[in-house]
Amino acid sequence: MQTVGLTKRFGERTAVDGVSLVVPRGAAYGFLGHNGAGKTTLIRMLLGLTRASAGSATVLGLPVPAQRAEALARVGAIVEEPSFYPHLTGRENLEIAAAVRGPETRSRIDQVLHRVGLDKRAGDRVGTYSLGMRQRLGVARCLLSDPELLILDEPMNGLDPGGMLEVRRMIRELVEEEGRTVFISSHLLDEVEKTCDVAAIIDGGRVIAQGSIEELVADRAGELVIECDDTERALSLLAGDPTIRNLRREHGGLRMSLVAREQAGEINSKLVTAGLVVTRLEPARRSLEERFLEMTTRLEVAA
Repeated sequence: MQTVGLTKRFGERTAVDGVSLVVPRGAAYGFLGHNGAGKTTLIRMLLGLTRASAGSATVLGLPVPAQRAEALARVGAIVEEPSFYPHLTGRENLEIAAAVRGPETRSRIDQVLHRVGLDKRAGDRVGTYSLGMRQRLGVARCLLSDPELLILDEPMNGLDPGGMLEVRRMIRELVEEEGRTVFISSHLLDEVEKTCDVAAIIDGGRVIAQGSIEELVADRAGELVIECDDTERALSLLAGDPTIRNLRREHGGLRMSLVAREQAGEINSKLVTAGLVVTRLEPARRSLEERFLEMTTRLEVAA
């Protein structure tokens, strides 16, 4: 899936501003942003539910909206919270969805219920389901057509930790075991970091960063984290070292900025020679949430 300069304006307001994305096949792709950042609007353009003001999009190699029907035949999507008939069972809801898609779809109902872990609750009314179960039933409905691509809008919104874990495991299985591509929009950065391989960050309708999770969280400032058996002594030994900047205690260890990354070996040697037992020495890794807040704060200041 790919977009080039995709833009959507509502009168004077630009909801999505020149977004260019490349979503690799067979990966879980996170589309991150605050509520109101333009995530759902972009999904609606990808699905042909609203026309772009400018730019282009291809879904599974087909241009949208020009070949929308052909492209979406291989796509399963949930836009916002999935809706069902609460007085009907999970199975009955899927039977209704399958009725408009052909007999081969109906034959997949048992398979998809098992796939999302709802086979034992399929005979219960959806009104008795938790939010996490309804989210999984929504994914089951998407899987009826055996799609290559799933587009899930805020699939973990409102879930408790147990529900988040269930959805996260399910998404990873869909990618790793079945080779599907899953595009996830979310404002829950910690969950996207745990679930996705690649991500883009959108702020104010614009993409401000995209790449693998490792690339997005990489600390390019040359910061180093050290843990040893005597933090106070290590602090004294390293204080005043001209190759170290911003030396400080953090989470029971030390964190510092280096003039050059290759100096980490010299620091390790200095501590070991002094008789300290170094149990951890590695480049600092920021969480995706820290990087997100840093990027969006920088934009706000620049604006």
